[in-house]
Amino acid sequence: MNDHAPAESWRLRADIDLDALRANVRTLRERAAGAAQLMAVVKADGYGHGLLASARAAREAGAAWLGTATPDEALALRAAGDTGPLLCWLWTPGGPWRRAVEAGVDVSVSGPWALNELTSAARAAGRTARAHLKADTGLGRNGCQPADWPDLVAAARAAEREGTVEVTGIWSHFACADEPGHPSIALQRAAFAEALATAARAGLDPEVRHFANSPATLTLPGAHYDLVRPGLAVYGLSPSPEIGTPADFGLRPVMTLRAWLASVKRVPGGHGVSYGHRYATPGETTLALVPAGYADGIPRHASGSGPVLVAGKWRTVAGRVAMDQFVVDLGGDSAAAGDEAVLFGPGDRGEPTAEDWARATGTIGYEIVTRIGHRVPRHYHGETGKPTESAESAS
Repeated sequence: MNDHAPAESWRLRADIDLDALRANVRTLRERAAGAAQLMAVVKADGYGHGLLASARAAREAGAAWLGTATPDEALALRAAGDTGPLLCWLWTPGGPWRRAVEAGVDVSVSGPWALNELTSAARAAGRTARAHLKADTGLGRNGCQPADWPDLVAAARAAEREGTVEVTGIWSHFACADEPGHPSIALQRAAFAEALATAARAGLDPEVRHFANSPATLTLPGAHYDLVRPGLAVYGLSPSPEIGTPADFGLRPVMTLRAWLASVKRVPGGHGVSYGHRYATPGETTLALVPAGYADGIPRHASGSGPVLVAGKWRTVAGRVAMDQFVVDLGGDSAAAGDEAVLFGPGDRGEPTAEDWARATGTIGYEIVTRIGHRVPRHYHGETGKPTESAESAS
């Protein structure tokens, strides 16, 4: 094929199809048709796809809200000009509460210490803070335990009467929505209903109640409430093979990861390959060097298992993945330096998908795309009013 790298001579590149992202958002909005709005979760640098470009495309496709984990992500969106509803949920003591209040970021509160920091920030900023109270309905991470929930909602209502805080949301998060029929789903839904009832009795009337992540958006319409929060599905991946493939839900993977071969050579049989010689050639063969490694986010535990499309066929990583490179054995096939190697994509050209990599490495699609590092340039397709090539990150 000899499809050489572009003039920029990138060794490795992530192509991001923003038209696919927009289509995914529209599909997910249809899933939540009715009263539910859609929050596109763009944390972790847009799940590895680029924070700012992903956020812009999601807004263009009708995402009413954006969601981030860290304050830095939320403030980066505001600095880039995003002015719409925006929730940030992973806070620690001493965080940039005042900056978030001044930027109009909705912040998540899971306990009294967070409410105290938020009210102090609101007084210092001279404006009312916007808060979403999070209930721990059974996930066991962040969120307020049921025994403490009445005190938290009462304190939040007192802050509303004082004018320092407006409770704009009440929310929770599923533990096992990606496992249809799991008994925790019904238990969590009941716990959330009780948390909402307790908040209402305290006098809280939030703008939005929200619970549904990607799998719940796709499979639990009764849990949509006022807002759904898809993350992985926005980027065209299924949150679980058990509930369906991307195509089953009308989604298209957004990222294609490709490299260009750095070396192709003939070697004799019995030739050791990469560190530790965990692989030795079974006979005379052709080895191709893919210039991508674990410093780029290629899992080291893909050694001996990761799939790659080279010279029209699936190959498997031969030997260990190194920091910057790995090898594939082409057998009797030929290739040349500069030929394309596709690690994963939508699968249209017969290439592996991120889910194929997840299966091969014993992980989940979430990890495969989010671990693609910042030294891998992103090439954006379908970006409106912006350059098509960027190494943009949230940092």
